[in-house]
Amino acid sequence: MMSNTRLDDLNIASNEALMTPEQLKKQLPLEGAALESVQNARQTIFNILDRKDPRLFVVIGPCSIHDVDAAMEYAGRLKKLAEKVQDTLYLVMRVYFEKPRTSVGWKGLINDPYMDDTFKIEEGLFKGRKLLLDIASMGLPTSTEALDPISPQYLQDIIAWSAIGARTTESQTHREMSSGLSSAVGFKNGTDGGLTVAINAMQSVSSPHRFLGINGQGQVSVVTTKGNPYAHVVLRGGASGPNYDSVHVAQCEAALQKGKVSSNIMIDCSHANSNKDPTIQSLVLKDVSNQILDGNESIIGVMLESNINFGNQSIPKDLSQLKYGVSVTDACIDWDETEKSIVEMANKLRAVLPTRNAKS
Repeated sequence: MMSNTRLDDLNIASNEALMTPEQLKKQLPLEGAALESVQNARQTIFNILDRKDPRLFVVIGPCSIHDVDAAMEYAGRLKKLAEKVQDTLYLVMRVYFEKPRTSVGWKGLINDPYMDDTFKIEEGLFKGRKLLLDIASMGLPTSTEALDPISPQYLQDIIAWSAIGARTTESQTHREMSSGLSSAVGFKNGTDGGLTVAINAMQSVSSPHRFLGINGQGQVSVVTTKGNPYAHVVLRGGASGPNYDSVHVAQCEAALQKGKVSSNIMIDCSHANSNKDPTIQSLVLKDVSNQILDGNESIIGVMLESNINFGNQSIPKDLSQLKYGVSVTDACIDWDETEKSIVEMANKLRAVLPTRNAKS
């Protein structure tokens, strides 16, 4: 006699089908100026990592995007700044839509675009893709954290550089996914500050992988990757403190050489390297500049969390009370400090970077 007892989906409240990646891309195609912008941006970053371009690339922008209008205003400002320093620094805008959470909290524009726990994910994907296209059409490169293994099918074609966060660098799923990303990818050191998980990730991501994913039609498929040759480490500090100084950078260089992976190092000026105090980010940036002036050849980029206005804010119940241009996740430096710090770095390094590249 057959039993009617259910054994699956016991904790599933609902299961709602999304539009397919192909359908979203048909509504919001990557074409024209935006397509050319992404293609050029990726190649520029590849050239920097290959030491064919002497510039540093700077991933900079809000900790997370929650207001697309403020994001576009920031993008407009960043584009003008990028043109001002383009001979020395290559600016890439942070357009982070997904936020990892240790327990609970707002998970980002894609998951909860209206910040009210309605989780209109399809609308979040639409808003996110539209914003990326608008920024790319301005000729400004974009970056994001590849957090969810499904969302790259919807958005990754517009991304010039991707990050794998400290919480997910150790994840097999994210290593396999990164081996198939079309952009360069930076692996952050673990939350404990150790380098082992990032080096293991870089070894893994350069190899081909096979894993379950989805295709453009939204079907579950076996994904076979070629391996990503443009993985590198991002130092972001850890539980034991910052790791951006010359001693930690030298230790990282030795560990990368021992692991037989890319010697390219990026410094994240925020997170544990600033003890989550945005006022320290500019000091970290100055230290990085001084290391390069003193002969460092491994640092190829930096990250900063920056917004129109300083600090951060909690998400109020009444969303009309949100302060414009202020982060709802990690605190950021404001625009005046952003512009001052970036111009200062460019002026310091303008003469030395071409010489360093020649030596490399």
